[in-house]
Amino acid sequence: MKDDIALLATITLLGVLLQAYFSLQVISARRTFRVSPPLTTGPPEFERVYRAQVNCSEYFPLFLATLWVAGVFFHEGLGAGQGARTAPRPERVPERAHASPPARLPGAAALCGLVYLFARLRYFQGYARSAQLRLAPLYASARALWLLVALAALGLLCHFLPVSLRAELLGRLRTLITWT
Repeated sequence: MKDDIALLATITLLGVLLQAYFSLQVISARRTFRVSPPLTTGPPEFERVYRAQVNCSEYFPLFLATLWVAGVFFHEGLGAGQGARTAPRPERVPERAHASPPARLPGAAALCGLVYLFARLRYFQGYARSAQLRLAPLYASARALWLLVALAALGLLCHFLPVSLRAELLGRLRTLITWT
């Protein structure tokens, strides 16, 4: 079990450390620009650092939820997990025996999570320098987050589908992926 979630746990810890870094940058900016709490306004340089930290914090729960749902269910939904849901059931053994082996992408959610965190770091750094410099990393992090949402949805869909439909869906996805 621990091996199945080690990548997700690592990305989660990196995300927590990144959030701590953002908070420390706000504390540093408060000292540099002499903005005492609870004030949230001051020189534009301070406000950009503050807004970057707040924006990253607002999206962090969405990131964590989609990271874990995608990591657990996309991995499991494609047959890589070993939980009770993916174990063969006696009434379905013959059906599973005829299905092609499922695709395996164990690190897909973790990789998307890493891309998201890197884009958020670049977003924070860009926003701290100029509001315009935040845009490209913002779009990159949004794409990574939407990909996590898609992986989570696909994983949940596969989890709840009967085995025969799951095999057919995965076969079509493999065809689509190899075609592109």
